[in-house]
Amino acid sequence: MEKKCLDCGRPLAGRADKKFCDDGCRGNYNNKRNSEENNYLRRVNSILKRNRRILEILNPDGKAKVTWKTLMREGFNFEYITEMYETGKGLQYRFCYEYGYLLLEDDEILLVKRKD
Repeated sequence: MEKKCLDCGRPLAGRADKKFCDDGCRGNYNNKRNSEENNYLRRVNSILKRNRRILEILNPDGKAKVTWKTLMREGFNFEYITEMYETGKGLQYRFCYEYGYLLLEDDEILLVKRKD
């Protein structure tokens, strides 16, 4: 069975463990593979940073109450957080970096900022 270059598909000659026909194909293959992963990470980090910025703007004093609709209107994405903290009473705070929120009753949300 003839081995082929992982990037361009041309037949390989030489060492038995060879995967690419030249440095150009090796670089191209790895760049494509890494860019897909990096694009995903960039997209997720962009969402997290936007969530953090929204929480920072709506919570300038370190503690505030807003409605669920307010966060949604600003473009907040509730599916992306960096950490979840559960209190002894079972309350779950969700954080985007140092800014967090707690879901309350009647569509209200308590915004908090973690103190260092």
